Amino acid sequence: MVSSKSLHKTAQIRLLSRHPEVYEPCDDSFALVDALLADRANLLQHKPRLCMEVGCGSGYVITSLALMLGEENSGVHYFATDINPHAVEVTRATLEAHGVHAEIISTDIASGLHKRLAGMIDVVVVNPPYVPTPEEEVGCEGITASWAGGENGRKVIDRILPVVDELLSGKGWFYMVTLTANNPSQICRLMREKGYASRIIVQRSTEEESLHVIKFWREDIAEIEGARAVASGSESWLSQFPLKSFWRGSTGSSC
Repeated sequence: MVSSKSLHKTAQIRLLSRHPEVYEPCDDSFALVDALLADRANLLQHKPRLCMEVGCGSGYVITSLALMLGEENSGVHYFATDINPHAVEVTRATLEAHGVHAEIISTDIASGLHKRLAGMIDVVVVNPPYVPTPEEEVGCEGITASWAGGENGRKVIDRILPVVDELLSGKGWFYMVTLTANNPSQICRLMREKGYASRIIVQRSTEEESLHVIKFWREDIAEIEGARAVASGSESWLSQFPLKSFWRGSTGSSC
């Protein structure tokens, strides 16, 4: 829920709470929020009732989502999870500083929640641990868990996907940050096998990495959006690699 104190469409950096063991907003966080902003008109029309962020960290993304939906979608309820107990406290403080509220749970992905909330969540947002690292770093305590993704950065992502599939409602939308090393085209194929269409909302490139924020939705309720993508003549986003521009944002590319 959102209070009258909320005046901005995204969380303000100066109001974020911080802790040395909690991941602070960076390029990937900003890309995810920019993707949500780019899709805001659709989100407002979508009228979600339950939204969730898996891996809330500083609370920047879930707070921004609550602010951008704002008073136009009153009655929305928000959930946020993180395996790091420090992140739970930091997110709570960030939400309070912006006058918004979410139920925050310290848990691994959505353990203890996904059965009770199965088929109920309308929007899930995830900035997962996607950095390729040694396997032993995955799931470490503290801040390392926020980025350590194991081989190809997929160890945690591959655990998240079936949980999200279980959580999403029939009209559910899922936004996730990926890195080129994660093989996002394969992720799209895996989700397609589960009945999801997908497209890139934002893609950005630096000298170090290429980030993609991908939106997934169930095809059986997406005929209009799918037809629009076909009509636009969008080429497969795989043809766009490598990305040459610096911090280029784009929308509407299909996976």
